[in-house]
Parts: sequence; structure tokens; C-alpha cells
Amino acid sequence: MAKTRTSYRCRACGSASAQWLGRCPECDEWGSLEEVVVRAVAPGAAAGRRAVVDRPAGEPRPIADVPALGAPRLATGIGELDRVLGGGFTQGSTTLLGGEPGIGKSTLLLQALGRLAAAGHRCLLVGAEESPEQVRDRAERLGVLHPELWLVAEASLPEVVGHVASVQPAVLAVDSVQTLLDPELPGTPGSVGQVRECASRLTRLAHDHAMATILVGHVTKDGSLAGPRQLEHVVDTVCSFEGDRSHGLRFLRAHKHRFGSTREVGIFDMTDDGLAAVPDASAMFLADRREGASGSVVAATVEGARPMLVEVQALVATRDDGGRRVATGLDPNRLALLLAVLERHAGVDTRRADVYASIAGGIRVADPGVDLAVLAAVAGVAQERVVAARTLLVGEVGLGGEVRGVAHAALRLAEAARLGFTRVVGPPSLPSGSGLEVVGVADVHGALAAAFS
Repeated sequence: MAKTRTSYRCRACGSASAQWLGRCPECDEWGSLEEVVVRAVAPGAAAGRRAVVDRPAGEPRPIADVPALGAPRLATGIGELDRVLGGGFTQGSTTLLGGEPGIGKSTLLLQALGRLAAAGHRCLLVGAEESPEQVRDRAERLGVLHPELWLVAEASLPEVVGHVASVQPAVLAVDSVQTLLDPELPGTPGSVGQVRECASRLTRLAHDHAMATILVGHVTKDGSLAGPRQLEHVVDTVCSFEGDRSHGLRFLRAHKHRFGSTREVGIFDMTDDGLAAVPDASAMFLADRREGASGSVVAATVEGARPMLVEVQALVATRDDGGRRVATGLDPNRLALLLAVLERHAGVDTRRADVYASIAGGIRVADPGVDLAVLAAVAGVAQERVVAARTLLVGEVGLGGEVRGVAHAALRLAEAARLGFTRVVGPPSLPSGSGLEVVGVADVHGALAAAFS
């Protein structure tokens, strides 16, 4: 008979400990260890699916003699999604899609499944959070009703495995993995042990059936995927769907991708008819920009390998009790640092003023390449000066007031030239040959003089 033993597992990172501790030794989370009962498999018992079977080692051979994987991809027809996935979902792979509640994960999933079903790929959607009638109504609104798209409301993992055997889908989607329950395991749905084992079982099922599997996962308050961190190691691809619910923009990023690059980003616009792909993000961000306004500067940033032009806006309100720094779409600490550099090396004093800086359009930028544009926006509105027409600012600013080079400079300049900009102010290392007039500057003082000329 199989024996049982007690273990303590962290609900944040999934690490195990033989005894209870107040603080997890792996992730330093307080009060996260939970008691779980582990059953050992009895010798000779037919519990092979719980045992971990090592892959055959085989004989060593040159890596060039190993056959290429060559796994076919299932293109969804949604350009921004296929861009991030490197051409579509890979057969036999498991993709984890995470995001905040209400951000649009289920909508994106349903649109992708509808496109795949229309292309002749049988899809099975397993959902336990919504009734089949609710999902059907959403599918009708999105225009993705198709006979090859199958739906079942189920939370039991053995039942899900049985449905896969009967339907034989090319694509399996589970919304969400935190709702699944394996009755043979202790714990409630969403617990560390349940999420980890259910995801592992579905991953093996995907490999055995050469079936693309998509698992939807919730995120915690700090934005990380709920459940054990080992879940990210179990799957082949980890995607996050992000955005500000007060804006329509949504961003899809791959943080892990065994079959492609993690440098791509997909951009969507949430509309009444579902998610619409945004192939030209720069044009959208600059569509409502008012030319010739002080405090408005165009900067070039790069998300992954995708260049985008964004509008940096600033407002300075002088008052006796001033001193607030409010950043929207920017790091507030970075804004405070740049204001100190602006005062020390350009003579623009904002200590007795409230300073507001934002990236228009709802996008959040962590790229230091927009530093120079932020300084120019603040200086322009403080001194009532306007940046020269069709001028772009690119560059990172150091504490000494120097203007530093940025990554992917050629991509940024090519995007600016495509949208009709004629002049760029930035570090001397900016490449030429993009069709733009490149004005190289060494410090903040020279950059502002060139920008406002």
C-alpha cells in the first residue's frame, strides 16, 4: 500500500520544505507555506502517470546529426498574435496566457480559436468560469461561430482528458487552469499542487497528441502569474496580455518562447466588436497630436524589436507649495532624476512647481531612450518654447548631463523617416543614411538648444 507523508509547499513559488517555516527560503515570501499530503507510489502499482519517466539518454552524437524539430505551426490569421508566436501556435506545444481579470484574455482566445476553426482545425474550448450560453453569446458577437469550434463546461481534469480523447482536437484551450481540479490530488482548485499537476498533465497530453494547448492563467496583484512559478517552466510559451482598462490598447508579449523570439510585441485595440489588431502603432499614437504646442515632443521607443513613435507631454504648474511629480506611462523615479539633471545642467528649476509628465495613448514606456524627449517637454512648457517642426528626440541622459546612445537606433530612425519626420536630435553615435538630418549633441544643454532652434 502507498505511504503518505506531509510536506509544506510555498503557494508563491512552489518550493517544498520538510517542515513549516514562517518565510519561504526560495522566494522570501512570508506566511506562504501550506501543508500538503504527498502520496508515494507503491512498488509495482499502475500509477505510471504520476511517476516521472526519464527520457532515454541514447548515445552521444554530434549536434548537427540530431534531426530538426520541424514542428508545424497553426497560424491564427490574427497578425499581431502570430507575430508574437513566430507564425502561430506550434503543434504539440503548451502556451500559457496570463493577464489581469477583464483585460481581454478570453476575448483574444475565442477570436483565435474561431479563426483556427474557420481554417479547418478542430478546436476544443474548456471553460469552467462561464456558462456555455455566455461563451456562445460572446462568440456570436465576435463573429466566430463555427462547427469546428467545440465547447464544454468542465472543471474535472479526468473528464477533460476524456473529452480530448473523444473530440480529437487540433487545439485545446482551457480557461482557466486555476479552475481545474484533479480529484486524486489533495487541495482545492487553484492551489499550488493542483495547478502544477494539472498543467503538467495537460502538457504531456499535448505532446502525446501533437495538439496545441493554450492555458489561460490569472495574475496576482503584483502582475505575476498566480500559482507556482514552476508553471512557467512546465509550458513551452509564456505570454502576458497587458493594458490599462481605462484605455483600449492591449499589449501581448512573450516572456518565454521555446519556438521563437521573445522580442516581439503585439498591439490590439479593444472595440465593441472585440480585439482589433494595430499594425501601425506609431500612426495611432500620433494621430491626435497637436503640432506647435509647447510641452509636446515626439520620441522613438522600441518594444522588443518593434520601433514606435510616441508623444511625450509635460505640464509645469508653479505654486508656493509645489513640488509634486506625477508620471503617467513613465517611471516616477526616473522623472525625478531627469528633473534634477535638467536643473543642474540646463538651468531649468522646477523645485517650486508641480511637474506632470505622460506618454499619450495609454502605453507605458520603460525605455531610457525617451529621456531626452522628457527633458525637452518639461523645458519647453516651463520656458514657453516649442520644438522645431518634424523633429524627433532620441537619447538616454546620464547624471552628468551627457546624452548617451540607445539600442536599435537604426530601427528608430527608419520608423521616424517612414512617418515623415525630417530631423532628429540625439547622441553623436546616431547612424546616418536614414534620410533624416541627424543633429548629434553631447549634453543636455546642447540638445535643448538644437531642439528649440
